[in-house]
Amino acid sequence: MTITTLLNDGTPVCIRRVRKDDEQRLRDGIAQLSPQSRYLRFFSGMREAPPQVIRALVTVDGHDHIAWGALRSDLPDTPALGVVHAFREADDPAVAEFSVAVVDDYHGRGLARLLTAVLLLDCQREGLRHLSVNILPENRPALTLARSLGAEGTGQEGGVSQMDITIDDALAALRAEGDVPGLAAVFAQFDASAAA
Repeated sequence: MTITTLLNDGTPVCIRRVRKDDEQRLRDGIAQLSPQSRYLRFFSGMREAPPQVIRALVTVDGHDHIAWGALRSDLPDTPALGVVHAFREADDPAVAEFSVAVVDDYHGRGLARLLTAVLLLDCQREGLRHLSVNILPENRPALTLARSLGAEGTGQEGGVSQMDITIDDALAALRAEGDVPGLAAVFAQFDASAAA
């Protein structure tokens, strides 16, 4: 399934499942992150993700590891603009660890919300009920996004805030948002594919 929509500024994007052959595209996308963005996402300032991290990010089965990426619809050969992941927890199959990353040039355009909406819909379909997320306290945009989804703090470990997102509540919050125009297209296309 490929979902086509627009960012807040009208930029056309397509959102699709991450595949094994996206490895180089992910590497290129990570390289485009600023050192600050890499630190906030990976808790490390490395310029390149280690091979085992890249392999884990592209080893997607659609059930235990769900991942979607965004590309420019009008510039299909560009690196990934953003990626969102959910890794199901082994000790609680109703919970998955959630992460999202968007390249710096696309910050503030609504892409993280679009990716998150697609991931939440897919997680719900796969029987997940909650997402856990680890966020550095200085990562204000990530905290704002998590709180807008109804996230609740569950603790702190090693200076990292731990939060829980209830998937049904987060989807209800996103469906109610009117200031991210591309969300309506995401919900309409995902709902249509689920009904088919």
